[in-house]
Amino acid sequence: MKTNLLETTTKWVLDTYIHNSLHMVNSLEWLDRIAPGSREAVRIATLTHDMERAFPGPDMPIWNGDEDYDYYVAHSNRSARIVGDWLATQDCDPAFIQDVQELIKVHEFGGWPEADLVQAADSLSFLDVNIDLFLGYAKSGKFRTEQIKAKFVYSHDRIRIPWVQELAKPMMHSAVERLETPLSAV
Repeated sequence: MKTNLLETTTKWVLDTYIHNSLHMVNSLEWLDRIAPGSREAVRIATLTHDMERAFPGPDMPIWNGDEDYDYYVAHSNRSARIVGDWLATQDCDPAFIQDVQELIKVHEFGGWPEADLVQAADSLSFLDVNIDLFLGYAKSGKFRTEQIKAKFVYSHDRIRIPWVQELAKPMMHSAVERLETPLSAV
């Protein structure tokens, strides 16, 4: 494994996921705030959890605007596969790759302490830097206001770590408040 894997991975994310690399890098920043000193696999999984979105293709799942379990599973599994394939090109140990992939596969739901951290960092980052993107979806009519509101609330409510959910609460309330202002004012 490369000794500067985090740096190399950050460059890959920034160069490849141009549409929303800010969310990815911000997720890692949130992880470092809520769980400083996390293992490298947790940090890499957090940084790369949505990478499948940077690789359009026929197997790319499409979000329909609803909280769709099958979509989240397909999205997570595809991201894990893409990241695992990329990590293999970086001469990473297969056990490390599997560790990262398992964390990415559950980044939407959590399930054990480190997975809960990846999920929480994703949610915090979403509520921190993706609100304007989703307000734009509502303003353009791509998704209904109710769908966007549900996404904001879900991003908060899915956090499994109680004190982190409390940390995210004002962010969620602010996002909903912004959404509920007349869209012409957004």
